[in-house]
Amino acid sequence: MGKSRLAEEFIRRSGLPSFFFTADQHPPTVQIERFIAEAAASDLPNASLFEGVEASTWAGALRLLAEAVPQDSPSIVVLDEIPYMMHGDPYLESTLQRLFDREFSRRPVLLLLIGSDLSVMEAINQYDRPFYMRASEMVVNPLTVADVADKLGLPPAEAIDAHLITGGLPMILEEWPVGATAQDFLRTAIPDPTSALTVSGVRAMATEFPPDAQATTLLRAIGSGQRTYSSISKASSGMPGTSLQRGLQVLQDKRMVTAELPLSARPSKERRYHVADTHLRFWLSFIEPGMAEIDRDRGDLVLQRIERSWTAWRGAAVEPFIRESLRRMDGLPEDTRAVGGYWTRTNNPEIDLVGADREPVAKKITFVGSVKWLENRPFDHHDLSELIVHRSQMPGAGTSTPLYAVSRSGCDVDGVTHLTPQHLVDLWR
Repeated sequence: MGKSRLAEEFIRRSGLPSFFFTADQHPPTVQIERFIAEAAASDLPNASLFEGVEASTWAGALRLLAEAVPQDSPSIVVLDEIPYMMHGDPYLESTLQRLFDREFSRRPVLLLLIGSDLSVMEAINQYDRPFYMRASEMVVNPLTVADVADKLGLPPAEAIDAHLITGGLPMILEEWPVGATAQDFLRTAIPDPTSALTVSGVRAMATEFPPDAQATTLLRAIGSGQRTYSSISKASSGMPGTSLQRGLQVLQDKRMVTAELPLSARPSKERRYHVADTHLRFWLSFIEPGMAEIDRDRGDLVLQRIERSWTAWRGAAVEPFIRESLRRMDGLPEDTRAVGGYWTRTNNPEIDLVGADREPVAKKITFVGSVKWLENRPFDHHDLSELIVHRSQMPGAGTSTPLYAVSRSGCDVDGVTHLTPQHLVDLWR
């Protein structure tokens, strides 16, 4: 379940009086009017204080809320999508700070502030902000690949496919039949314009950005497969450099895009970008470009494009997941504290997996590895020979640097540490 539903379920199980308000993008006056109406209809013991009341500011509405919660018994107040409230009132944080110190902190009330924008939510509790040290942070992460495997009853390789498509988002997984393969699920979900798979990306984009935001243009470019600064710039119709840099920083602050440098013993400026959420990456690659076709009942055309591009898309999407999985792994070579990849401007060489003592410039390379994520082709002698050649071209690596192979379909050679889909899923348990 998502953040809002999690809070709702917590309230239900607690049995305590509560008030749950979800902000939106309407003007503050409209939201405040709705806030008062919903508070009056809540089960707070003093909800009648809101009846017939008019308030023009959040300060007035929240002050009334402080009076409405019980003075000597527990209650719960949830302010959902609070970044929208803050956007409409630049003084909201100061208002909350004053009311928390003078009113809410003196009552047995649990105040939950919920938001989807991580950068905004983290900033609320920073040392230079009014609400500093007044809240405990909790990040509600998506389901892990192990959770997905258990929920859907899928073998490891197919569970990883499901995780790449859904990003571990509960609302999509709820519509994924137990035991269904990725192809089975997509054949049902893609043609349906109201399925969670098709609408989730629309909601995510609308929640994070206004329709004309430059960051949206950049996100679409990265989602379509553009990974370097120059290729993103070209795909963004020559956006000015300052706007491009600012937009990329916004995407990184919001944790929607990850920027990585090659990991080796030599400094590099060859930064690459990828969409952090694999579901959003899938949605931007296939679903958003095909929304018009889905709406006119031609989801079959979208399915055909997915089928043609699936192997290549999955091969690229699985690499960040594998690196993140290895960061959780015990038993890597001694001194491994960072896991990344290595590439040059010409992609010769390009190494999928690199272990090192630190990043991005290492003193010691602890291992190099290759990812082969194909249905029916194991890691073989050709792949091993290529990895050995690339190791010889990598700054900091040598003939004694251990070799790793992560393969979907097995390994036919000796001399490498082989990791299977089962190993990867188990790392998340």
